[in-house]
Amino acid sequence: MKLRANLMNEADMQRALKRMSHEIAEHNHGCENVVLLGIRRRGVPLAEKLAENILAIEGVDVAVGELDITYYRDDREKKDSEEDMPVTHDIGIEFEITGRNVILVDDVLFTGRTVRAALDAVSKIGRAATIQLAVLIDRGHRELPIRADYVGKNVPTSKNEIVSVNVERYDGTTCVNLYIDE
Repeated sequence: MKLRANLMNEADMQRALKRMSHEIAEHNHGCENVVLLGIRRRGVPLAEKLAENILAIEGVDVAVGELDITYYRDDREKKDSEEDMPVTHDIGIEFEITGRNVILVDDVLFTGRTVRAALDAVSKIGRAATIQLAVLIDRGHRELPIRADYVGKNVPTSKNEIVSVNVERYDGTTCVNLYIDE
């Protein structure tokens, strides 16, 4: 892979997440009934940053959970029966989502299949009042009718390009890069 461009540095990411936090508060008429579910891995630190921003903006401590969609993906081998599916209480959510405004948080929206899996996972946990989607990068190329409610940056890409979101926790740096798969 060859680096084509740096799309966002740390300051750009912080500005985008702060703007998204304002949009979340505005759209939901405050954040008293909002919970954030970060899609494992990089969606989790992004959700935590959104919660930190919302606390500073609204004075509301929004609950953040970690959503593992591994068992809900449509590209993994199918299990023999529903009994083989994992118990959903093991997926990092220690609060009630029924009746709440759930915001799924992910780093990159591409085909929409990750979001579809996340919707399946959330429906196993409870019945949310609403489910919204926040992504740092929307790169297009949807295969499913899914769109984000909150977007940090729209980046038109070709299918042979790769968008890489780096966060300090996992990568030792915070930025978004665009690579070409040669």
